[in-house]
Amino acid sequence: MYQYDYLLVGSGLYSGVFAYLAAQKGKRCLVLEKRTEIGGNLRCRTLEQIPIHEYGAHIFHTNNKKVWDFICDLVEIRPFINSPVANYKGEIYNLPFNMNTFSKMWGITKPEEAKEIISKQCSKFQGIPENLEQQALQLVGEDIYEKLIKGYTEKQWGRDCKELPSFIIKRIPVRYTYNNNYFNDIYQGIPYGGYNQLMTRLFEKADVLCNIDFNKDRKRWKGKAENIIYTGMIDAYFDFCYGELEYRSLRFESSEESVNNYQGVAVMNFTDKDTPFTRVIEHKHFEGTRLLDIPKTIITREYPTKWKSGMEPYYPVNDEKNSILYERYQELAKGESRLYFGGRLGEYKYFDMDKTIETAMELAENIL
Repeated sequence: MYQYDYLLVGSGLYSGVFAYLAAQKGKRCLVLEKRTEIGGNLRCRTLEQIPIHEYGAHIFHTNNKKVWDFICDLVEIRPFINSPVANYKGEIYNLPFNMNTFSKMWGITKPEEAKEIISKQCSKFQGIPENLEQQALQLVGEDIYEKLIKGYTEKQWGRDCKELPSFIIKRIPVRYTYNNNYFNDIYQGIPYGGYNQLMTRLFEKADVLCNIDFNKDRKRWKGKAENIIYTGMIDAYFDFCYGELEYRSLRFESSEESVNNYQGVAVMNFTDKDTPFTRVIEHKHFEGTRLLDIPKTIITREYPTKWKSGMEPYYPVNDEKNSILYERYQELAKGESRLYFGGRLGEYKYFDMDKTIETAMELAENIL
């Protein structure tokens, strides 16, 4: 007899959604978390009254009303429109690429002028693109590529754009309007005070154990539940028997600044190659204007880095080599009964938050 219906390995968003839906069906869940607290990469902390996104900026956006209503039933969402800017050697450009960007870059004002310039630049590059650089040049031309794509991308992936596969940027959003809304989704926002309340609600009816590494004592923990939902690294589950899948990681460097407003925006990307970090997050701006009177602010610089064992794996490197390796682990997974791999690490795929919720809902609908 099992003590639980489901053992959930990891306490991120995917596990949380499944745990919540399972509880509604009267199922018992045990959650094992390697870190000291639940929440995965959505975990926040508060400094100087400011909610800090500890593992990078998380802005919820979706076109799926079912997903939006699901979140809004659990916590209060504050509308937030992400309007980041790019800083290229002190020159400031709006993102995504839109008429504000083009006006600053070329001194123009009309959409047809921007279309003509981009079309003329793109026409210089013909043929099937063999790498990311060629793909970008065919999509937006050399001016935008050199100032706003090349340096940032090479820092992000740790490789020259000529060495990166073209499919990484199959398309580049280009808008011929003066619209700085980064996302096109109908629903956009952030829970008041960050994501901790949401994660607490999702796991409120589950039993949670922190500081537990499931892979160090699998036999013991497998005996606790009839089914397992595994959201850790799929290659780690199989003891890296075929080798390690590649990831890119991030290093965060936070500091307190003695001003009430450091950069005037939540997210500023640094797109030149020489600046070692890719972006600076000023967390109080995620809360609108309600915290601007606080005479201090917290900023976080993000430094992309090569992933090594023991580091947090953030971005799967979905090139041909790693895709083949992942398929081999998938075949092993098919031989595991009552075991389901899910989430960014379990499926070796980067998910936005709404897609994470959607896939967890699909699993719940299929097996609960």
